[in-house]
Order: sequence, then C-alpha cells, then structure tokens
Amino acid sequence: MASAYFLSLTPAGLYCPAGDFFVDPLRPVPRALITHAHSDHARAGHGAVLATRETLEIMAIRLGSAFAGSTQTVAYGDQLRLGAIDVSFHPAGHVLGSAQIRMADRTCVIVASGDYKREADPTCAPFEPLSCNVFITEATFGLPVFRRSKTKDEIEKLLASQSLFPERAHLVGAYALGKAQRIIALLRAAGYDRPIYLHGGVEKLTAFYQGRGIELGELRSVALSDRAKLAGEIVICPPGALQDLWSRKFPDPVAALASGWMRVRARARQRGVELPLVISDHADWDGLTQTIIETGCEKALVTHGEAEALVHWARGAGIEAEPLHLLGYGDEENGQPATEESA
Repeated sequence: MASAYFLSLTPAGLYCPAGDFFVDPLRPVPRALITHAHSDHARAGHGAVLATRETLEIMAIRLGSAFAGSTQTVAYGDQLRLGAIDVSFHPAGHVLGSAQIRMADRTCVIVASGDYKREADPTCAPFEPLSCNVFITEATFGLPVFRRSKTKDEIEKLLASQSLFPERAHLVGAYALGKAQRIIALLRAAGYDRPIYLHGGVEKLTAFYQGRGIELGELRSVALSDRAKLAGEIVICPPGALQDLWSRKFPDPVAALASGWMRVRARARQRGVELPLVISDHADWDGLTQTIIETGCEKALVTHGEAEALVHWARGAGIEAEPLHLLGYGDEENGQPATEESA
C-alpha cells in the first residue's frame, strides 16, 4: 500500500500505526477492530477487541467468554479517537452486527468494508454507503457472471419444490451465522407459517438472533423430533450436514444449498445439491461496482476474491485501484477451507 495512506499491510493484516490498531487481524495482536463475527475475521487471543455489541456477543458464543483480554462496544455511528485517527463503525448489511470501519485523519478517509451485501435482509441493519478517499472492498463474487436472481425468487423455488414433493423432507444447507437466520426470515416473509426444524449446529445462534428481537416464528429442534416423520418439512442445517449420515434418516431428503456459488451449476453437481438456491450474504458484481461508485473513492483496494477483475473494472471507470493481498480470509460459509467458503 502506498505510504501516503495511514494503513500498512503486515503479516498480521491491516495495521494503522497512527492509531495503533489492526483491522480484522489474522493473528493475535494488542488491539483489534473487528468488522463481524465470522471466523475468518474474528479470532481469539487479541489483547483488546473493539466491535459492535452483537459482534462481541457472537464472538463470546463461538470463542468463549475469554476470547480477548478486554472488549469495547462501539455502536453504529459513534466516533472514537484512537491516537491520531477518528474511527467509527457503520452497518455493512452482511450479518447481525456487521460493520464497515471508517478511519479518518485531517487529510484522508479510509473505509474498510469487511464483508457486505446490498440486498435487503430482515435480520440485520442495511448497508450504509460512506463517502471516502480510499475504499477497501471484498471481491468474493467479483466477476460479471455473478449477477444473482432475486432472493425472493429463490425462496419461491424452495416452496414450490416443497409443494411438489410433500413426501420428501427439504434440507437447506445454510451457514450457521447469518445465512440460516436470513433463510428463516425470508420464508416467513413469503408467508410460510409452519414450524421450521433446526439442526443442532444452527440452534444456538438462531436463539441469539431471536433474543435480539429478530422474529423467526415457530422453530423446532431436529434432535427432539423423529426425523422419519418430517416428510414435507423444511429443515435448516449447516452445509456440511447435507452429506452426513445425519441427513439419511429423513424421508427421501431433498438436498438444497443456499449460496452465491450455486450460480455455478458445476459446484452444485460436485456437492450433490439437488436444489441449488442462489442466495448470498455478499455483494454480487453489480453490488460491488455500484458501491465503489457510491463511495466516490479516489482509490479502491480489493481483497479476498476475484480481485483482478474488479481492479480492471475500476481502472476502466477512472478509479485508481489495486489488489490488496490479504491471505487467510474466505467466508466459512460452506464449511470448507477459506478458498471454498465464500457465499
């Protein structure tokens, strides 16, 4: 990164010497600002962690209460001074509590967006475009092929399959943090009022969402149910469970997977997915390009994903751009290594 900006790239990740903090560091550091609680961004062992209340609470659920030496809650829009840098957190629209981090001195504003999406999501605050000089953007789906169907249409596809095959259980693979709860909320918005069954791997975080006031309707535990009697029901489970022995006790299960990668049919076939649902918690190509334009940034730094394509587009639009080579980020979404998880 150019020395004119107050962030530098280190083995631990992005570091701001003027504020003495790291953003989503890859290894334990003295002070970390965390954009959201997915495990590729939120790790244990930091001396101090600053994040939204929801992110801190989810980190405690997933990592244990002693995940950091100390924590500090930062509400959306609140400004704090760290060294010579003014810092504030703003909604990213990715999952509950997710944030963009705005950093400014007297000469420059940098926004680190973390992971974000532009689609409406009833389970988290919507993305807030921020004006800045430098915008750090993900590029998980940074190719023009990733222009998605409307999420509403994908939910209707699921409900149509359930109606067509009432003798079969529909198992929907959805990542435990954010995606599972969003699928449930979208089903409710579509008028589905029957009980929805949950794999144990998504129960705890779903209960957390409910505790934060997210309405999800009647939910039942698969562990307390007779799986053989769940014909015609919808079951939400981690993606990896679709191929487990666990899934075989349901009546003729339909394997569905909610992921942006389901746009690529070969991926659906490789994973044995009968009903691919193109639903993602990341911005698609149009969302990425729209956001870069809306920020009015002079420079875009592009990380994890298809960086080169988005850099090429930005330069063609007259915006200075370069890839930001941060290793270790993915998006645990599909329960596979980071290079395969983004969805």
